[in-house]
Amino acid sequence: MTVATLAYQSLGVVYGDLSTSPLYVYKTTFSGKLSLHENDEEIYGVFSFIFWTFTLIALFKYTLIVMSADDNGEGGTFALYSLLCRHARLSILPNQQATDEKLSAYATHGSVETWQSSALKSFFEKHPRFRTGLFILVLLGTCMAIGDGVLTPTISVLSAVSGVRLKITALHENYVVLISCVIIVGLFSLQHHGTNRVAFMFAPIVTAWLLCISSIVYMLKFLKRTGIEGWISLGGVVLSITEAVFWPVFIVATFAAVVGSQAVISATFSIISQCCALNCFPFVKIIHTSSKIYGQIYIPEVNWILMCLCLAVTIGLRDTNMMGHAYGLAVTTVMFVTTCLMALVMIIVWKQRIAIAVAFLVIFGSMELLYISASVYKIPEGGWIPLALSFIFMAIMYIWNYGTTKKHEFDVENKVSMNRIVCLGPSLGMVRVPGIGLIYTNLVSGVPAVFGHFVTNLPAFHQVLVFVCVKSIQVPYISEKDRLMISRVGPNEYCMFRCIVRYGYKDLQQENYDFENRLVSGIVQFVEAEEDTTLKTTFISSCGREVGNMDIENFDAQNQDHSFTNSKSSDILETKIRKGHGGGAPLKDESLHILRAKESGVAFILGHSYAKAKKSSSIVKKFAINVVYSFLSKNCREPDVVLNVPHTSLLEVGMVYHV
Repeated sequence: MTVATLAYQSLGVVYGDLSTSPLYVYKTTFSGKLSLHENDEEIYGVFSFIFWTFTLIALFKYTLIVMSADDNGEGGTFALYSLLCRHARLSILPNQQATDEKLSAYATHGSVETWQSSALKSFFEKHPRFRTGLFILVLLGTCMAIGDGVLTPTISVLSAVSGVRLKITALHENYVVLISCVIIVGLFSLQHHGTNRVAFMFAPIVTAWLLCISSIVYMLKFLKRTGIEGWISLGGVVLSITEAVFWPVFIVATFAAVVGSQAVISATFSIISQCCALNCFPFVKIIHTSSKIYGQIYIPEVNWILMCLCLAVTIGLRDTNMMGHAYGLAVTTVMFVTTCLMALVMIIVWKQRIAIAVAFLVIFGSMELLYISASVYKIPEGGWIPLALSFIFMAIMYIWNYGTTKKHEFDVENKVSMNRIVCLGPSLGMVRVPGIGLIYTNLVSGVPAVFGHFVTNLPAFHQVLVFVCVKSIQVPYISEKDRLMISRVGPNEYCMFRCIVRYGYKDLQQENYDFENRLVSGIVQFVEAEEDTTLKTTFISSCGREVGNMDIENFDAQNQDHSFTNSKSSDILETKIRKGHGGGAPLKDESLHILRAKESGVAFILGHSYAKAKKSSSIVKKFAINVVYSFLSKNCREPDVVLNVPHTSLLEVGMVYHV
């Protein structure tokens, strides 16, 4: 039933984009001087190009080859790049661990390593600039795809609405643009209902549109077969349909154009979501619109930005030919980037011979470069639009990724020495008050600098300290049982723990479930199983204090299906945890201590870091960091909102770092 539902919805999303192409393909193709050559030979020549483009690129390249290189069912530019990152150590995420590779979705095992794949991996490892170049290529393809999300609604709707001027020749162009703008606003206003509902709503429209254009095909066959006699007979046919067929087909075509835009809008939401997870875009609000089908999302900020850009292009250009030139450059660039990434996947992931990858690159790359060269020629006539949009989005993505990477480097370089923490003693030089303190950090090991500020400036802190690191891994999804990874920081009597919360790039990074209780449950399970699962090590710190079980990070919290509300007592919590361990055995004193601390309350501590370029930095870098990155940081969703932290329990500390 689910497959049938998705197949039905695909009519309203996927095939809507393909089926509306006749609205503007021929009009754009026969623009300019080629409009003087609209005879049978030229028309059939263009049709032949269309047929073989669909056959070779859409069918052979994408359906038979590219879709085989899915990342656990996910496709697209970032999915291919994610595969390469896992197999060739090209990760753009700084806080990756060896334990991440044990995830089932991370699997890199397969065919035996070849000398070609080894040589290519070694090449990228030895030449960081080529890794950066590959990353920029991925951003280019991604940003062109986002540009497609602006151009497709614009050209589809304006092309359909422009058809009314064939019937009402006196209608001014301004009214056509106005009607198109109203339809575009309506289209984006529907997006908050979610892809699921919109697809259900649009599927019948696409079906009607496909029936309309199929009937037109039969009309063409009739004219071809009967020739002049058939053409003369239309004088009698037209008497029965005067004003009767045009308007229904026009209405269906207009609605179909709206439907055709849904695919790229949904794809843009998905792309932005992936970029946020991979530190390539500022945090935005991401809403899952379906409780049954995972991955259907809506991003309000992106939705309205796309709408404004679509309106700007519609009002500014007013010409479907120029829009077609812009659209062509965006689409062909995305296809060529996919071809380049696919060639690397063949060698590094599939372990194919270089000759096969080169053949793939030459065959499909040459065709796509042919189309790109034609589109580049049209840059003055509208092709500059996707270039401008891509440059803006690429600048945002690259600067954001650069700024977050430097922030992580600052956090690593300024970690508090574990030796210093140990020398403070179990009380950490403060009064330990009842409760649990959750300190959010980007670090997967060590003690963050923000905690050093608390130790220095605050007279008291909580009995139980948990360093929480929320990080993304370059896999699409992570199961709930693998979500939390818990370890101990320092000796047992210090009562400090680390919890790493892991997400895939398609997971929703918002704790809509009862995170506090799930975390406490995981820590208690860790404490109860610690003697059986950890290797005890002891050494003497420089201050002469004996230290054991230092930052042991080999325990993955299992059985994370316990969910406890704050209103329930620790007795119920204890009973459920006992049930998870088989029941009957009493909890350890430390576990009871943690449960009592939970009853006293949980506080959330977040560190706010502000980046500033060094005085010796270039003007470009100062502008990028002090202006662009600073603006993005102040206007994106704050970490406490992303993490769904209650404001009544929030404590923030500001820090400035120079890059």
